[in-house]
Amino acid sequence: MNLCWNEIKRKSHNIRVRLEAFSDNSGKLQLSLQEIIEWLTAKDEELSEQLPIGGDVGAVQHQREFHQAFMEDVKSRGPYIYSVLESIRLIASLLIPFLPLLSITEVSPRRRMLNVSRSVWKQANVASDLWEKLTARCVDRHRHMERTLERLLQIQATMEELAVALEQAEGVRDAWEPVGDLFIDSLQDHIDATKLFKEELSQVKEGMKHINDLAHQLAISDVHLSMENARALEHLNNRWKLLQVGSIEERLKQLQDAHRDFGPGSQHFLSSSVQIPWERAISPNKVPYYINHQAQTTCWDHPKMTELYQALADLNNIRFSAYRTAMKLRHVQKALRLDLLKLSSLVDVFREQELQHAEHVMDVVEVIHALTSLYEKLEEERSVLINIPLCVDMCLNWLLNVYDSGRNGKMRVLSFKMSLVILCNADIQEKYKYLFRQVCGPGGLTDQKHLSLLLHEAIQIPRQLGEVAAFGGSNVEPSVRSCFRMAPGKSAIEVSHFLEWMGLEPQSVVWLPVLHRVTVAETANHQARCYICKQCPIKGFRYRSLKQFNVDICQTCFLTGRTTKGKKLHYPIMEYYTPTTSGEKMRDFAKTLKNKFRSKQYFSKHPQRGYLPVQSVLEVESSETCVCSCFDRPCSSPRLPHADTHSRIEHFASRYEFSLTQTVITYTLIFSQQPLLLTPLSSDWHIDPLCMGTVFQTAGVLQGEYRRLKWKHEEAAASPQLLESGPGSPAGQQDQELLAEARILRQHKTRLETRMQILEDHNKQLESQLCRLRELLLQVRFMRYKHMPCYSDMIGRLDGMREQSKNTEAVGEKELDGNRGKEQRGRDRLNLQKRARDVSWGSNNVRGLWRSELFVLHP
Repeated sequence: MNLCWNEIKRKSHNIRVRLEAFSDNSGKLQLSLQEIIEWLTAKDEELSEQLPIGGDVGAVQHQREFHQAFMEDVKSRGPYIYSVLESIRLIASLLIPFLPLLSITEVSPRRRMLNVSRSVWKQANVASDLWEKLTARCVDRHRHMERTLERLLQIQATMEELAVALEQAEGVRDAWEPVGDLFIDSLQDHIDATKLFKEELSQVKEGMKHINDLAHQLAISDVHLSMENARALEHLNNRWKLLQVGSIEERLKQLQDAHRDFGPGSQHFLSSSVQIPWERAISPNKVPYYINHQAQTTCWDHPKMTELYQALADLNNIRFSAYRTAMKLRHVQKALRLDLLKLSSLVDVFREQELQHAEHVMDVVEVIHALTSLYEKLEEERSVLINIPLCVDMCLNWLLNVYDSGRNGKMRVLSFKMSLVILCNADIQEKYKYLFRQVCGPGGLTDQKHLSLLLHEAIQIPRQLGEVAAFGGSNVEPSVRSCFRMAPGKSAIEVSHFLEWMGLEPQSVVWLPVLHRVTVAETANHQARCYICKQCPIKGFRYRSLKQFNVDICQTCFLTGRTTKGKKLHYPIMEYYTPTTSGEKMRDFAKTLKNKFRSKQYFSKHPQRGYLPVQSVLEVESSETCVCSCFDRPCSSPRLPHADTHSRIEHFASRYEFSLTQTVITYTLIFSQQPLLLTPLSSDWHIDPLCMGTVFQTAGVLQGEYRRLKWKHEEAAASPQLLESGPGSPAGQQDQELLAEARILRQHKTRLETRMQILEDHNKQLESQLCRLRELLLQVRFMRYKHMPCYSDMIGRLDGMREQSKNTEAVGEKELDGNRGKEQRGRDRLNLQKRARDVSWGSNNVRGLWRSELFVLHP
């Protein structure tokens, strides 16, 4: 018990000693803490009152020096503050063990000391917080200043570099020559130089982006550039925009526009091909069209091409399609000045333009470039003055009308070559050989597919002239099979087979050799007088009658069907396109003498054609497959939904023709079987009036349909085409709608032409049926007359006349034999010419044609 009491006394004494010691120091510590708190508060206010960080390097450096002095002052007071706080912390640690021994309700000097110590502790905590806050703010501001100063230094250095770079770039810009003063040939070089200069300024572009990013980061950190720096940065940005957009981009655009409008591949030089009020414009796909400002209309065709088409319409009075087509092509050939162009020059241009692959596709710019080189070469070789812009524009117009009527701006290289080779001035055999080489393989052979493609491209020329129906239509499959009959059993033909077949003048391309004969006949003068119009001498073609002596007809009277005294030419005719020789005159005299004793029935039973006919009925599907398969290649022009519209129309027309033909065949069989039942005893044979009435009724219906379709066709041709206003509006949607309407109109026109041709064929078939019926009626009458008493007298008279005709013919032949010795050499030459004519079509300049069967190609 005593020990416990003594321990309590000892502890109480220690507390008393410590409290007395604390009471001695608490007053001093409390004064120090109060002073520290006031000082820290003043410094914190002083730090807050400092100006925001400046926006230039000088201001930031000055502020940094001032802040460093401020931080040194704060740091110098730090040891004193730490010592005071440490003393308070030490005393507090001594009092903590005795806190539980003090009663809460006790009021004594000890208790008051404890309260004082607690107040001092709280002040110490406040001072500590103020100290930590002040030092943290000083450090943050110092770091902010360092970062700001670093960024400002970067901005200042970058601005100096960019100013130098922009000054150099502006010097280059100021040295640029105006675009209008540049040579056309140097436009591409200036475009390349401008693009290179733009790439070199990419570093300036990155520098401007970097400096603007730095300024943005400073603004985010509440640091705004000084007025001077802000103006300098804005000035740099303005200079850069002016250089990049106002100078480089604008000059590059001007150079590209000038190169497009005036460069080698431009169409600007073609603007002079039209005169006021016409203006040449270009659609988005580079296809030209023409604006008439006076009439406020637009059209695809060049004004001169429109005049040419009107002139071609005057040739429609020519009765024979082959000659009509050839005459039209001759007019086109002269208008395009292609009659002066040699095939060798044409091949050189193809080689220079790298047009070696026939399956490739050309755009309008490539076509213009090739045509320009072609006419420049023609002008240089011929030493004649040629209006190159007009010729190029019209030739382009012609090519687009033939091979790109939809104005897609694309055509095959084979199409381009085909049209120019056909219209150039060269031997026809050389043309055949060159065209064959375009579709043959490495071994010099070509198959049916490629030959079909060649003939399909060729048939597009008469198709554009509206004459395709007379040459078998667009179905070239029969022509291909006809050509391959020259090499039976072979899947490919050689050039010799092709030349042999072309020498026979097949129906699909018969217009081409006729074109060459028309060309040769233009310079021919025949010392003879026209039997009809009395023209002397006869210029051009000369047609000599092989039935009557001294009857010559000029080409105008013959081709237009003019006759004298209402008489029709039904006898053999010999055509000459060069002056005749004495041997040819003697040969014609002999033939005329023979034909004098021949009747009309002989000529009708022995017709002769001037071409190789081909069968082209009900074969559209196979032709479609062949031709379209040739077109479906990756390099071909874009296929459109209407690409094979014409083939489908022909297919439907053929089906329609087949259905109508079956009806005609039904009636034909009815009448064709009747004569087989005739015998000498069937004198009471007669024709069923019901069948005859049905045939006449069908013929009337078909003739009415023909007249109706012909009237529609004439109305469609006379009405203004929607195509004439195709590209008038710059809006792309309107262009597409107008093109669609134009395609529909062309399809409708083609459909009408096809139906008209079918109805014409049906009319001919019905006419032949009616003729057959008339012959049957004559046979019936003849059978009745045979039983009459005067029949034997009539037979005797006919036998006498026939015997007299034979004697006269024998006398004529005997007289010719008597003159054989005098004309032996001439006859030998005629025989040689006859053999050569049997072998090749081109070895003789004389072509004999029966008047009643001349081409049998009616309009």
